[in-house]
Amino acid sequence: MDELAHFVYKITKEFPREELFSATSQLRRATLSIILNFVEGFARRRIAVKINFFEISYGSLKETVYLLEFAYAEKWITKEEYEHSIRLSNEIGAMLWSELENLEQQKNITS
Repeated sequence: MDELAHFVYKITKEFPREELFSATSQLRRATLSIILNFVEGFARRRIAVKINFFEISYGSLKETVYLLEFAYAEKWITKEEYEHSIRLSNEIGAMLWSELENLEQQKNITS
């Protein structure tokens, strides 16, 4: 997650100036939201609360992926940058989905 956040900050430095307060800001915030919600959820004790934060993190990941696709379509990022960011996103998505499934199982066992 940290690698993706730093990578997005790096590539968005080259976005068009007029996008600073729209796509650039939105992509950076969505990407940071992935890791920030994961960290906050990880720090929570109750399973239902963890699930909520991890789901928000997953939603932010999907928002990030769309914005990366948009940036690629607009030719703001290279094919290599796009592919690298999507690889990182897929890894994060698989990890988050696995965590969510495990938490759901734990919740069902303790309910």
